[in-house]
Amino acid sequence: MAVLMRVLAPLAIGLMVLGTDASAQSYPTKAVRMIVPFGAGGPADVFARILAQHLQESLKQNFIVENRPGAGAIIGTIEVQKAAPDGYTLLVMSNTHTVNESLNPKRNYELMRDFVPVSPINESDVMMVVNPGIGVKNLKEFIALAKSKPGQLNYASSGPGTPYHMAAELFKAMTGTDIVHVPHKTSGDMRTSVLGGHVQMMFDAITVLAPNAREGKVVALGTSGKKRSTVMPEVPTIDEAGVPGYESTIWLGVMAPARTPQDVVNRLNAEIRKIMARSDVQAAWAKRGAVPMDMTPAQFDKYLRADIEKWAKVVERAGLVKKK
Repeated sequence: MAVLMRVLAPLAIGLMVLGTDASAQSYPTKAVRMIVPFGAGGPADVFARILAQHLQESLKQNFIVENRPGAGAIIGTIEVQKAAPDGYTLLVMSNTHTVNESLNPKRNYELMRDFVPVSPINESDVMMVVNPGIGVKNLKEFIALAKSKPGQLNYASSGPGTPYHMAAELFKAMTGTDIVHVPHKTSGDMRTSVLGGHVQMMFDAITVLAPNAREGKVVALGTSGKKRSTVMPEVPTIDEAGVPGYESTIWLGVMAPARTPQDVVNRLNAEIRKIMARSDVQAAWAKRGAVPMDMTPAQFDKYLRADIEKWAKVVERAGLVKKK
């Protein structure tokens, strides 16, 4: 019997490995849901739909994008948390999620406990704009106005913890200004408020705002990266316009429910990285002001943990921690 067990044990292990590989190769066998916990029309929604189309073509199965906005991305995130860990429900996430780990203790999940990193997608800058009705033409004029009217100007965001919220809070901290936060459910609602003159300022996606800025519907004060945007090179960075050292970007990624099989995670990661490496994808996304990101699941895990730690320090410095 002992001899028989020694013979059969390697065979059993081999069959288990073979079964795992076969599972990865056959995935997906049905439609995959990609939950975007943000409103339609924003960067997460736009890039999720582009990625879904490419994954659909490469994996020969439907990838369906569903928007579930609300509560600073928490509503859609919890929906994915409760889904079966089988690779057929994915979360399209952003630095909103790493910020929420310290900003919102009432979120009912822990990012690195309840989800597994799959792959980053891309990174892009945002743009600071104001409604033309407030009468400023550049960043220095806006800072002077804000300092002359502490607590009287407002800025819009698509919700607490979103990159737009944090970009504004970083701006306030670095300029010593007192501007009131007016959170909205979606980026579309945020946009409507500023375009309509109900709220004075916001940070938003450059590609979305570029037409409005060129038509004079908003005044572009600066972009948030280290270099000028290729989409609107005529607009200075916030750093060069009057706030030295300022930088705040928005990045996107994909996660799955915890306990999703590692072979499925690896398969998705490999396919996404192939898409990110394509020259046509890189060129198309450059026109939208985005740069593809390339990481293994382990590298993305490390990146997420570092980002959680970074934003925890910003949240604490800005006094934004919510009471439990």
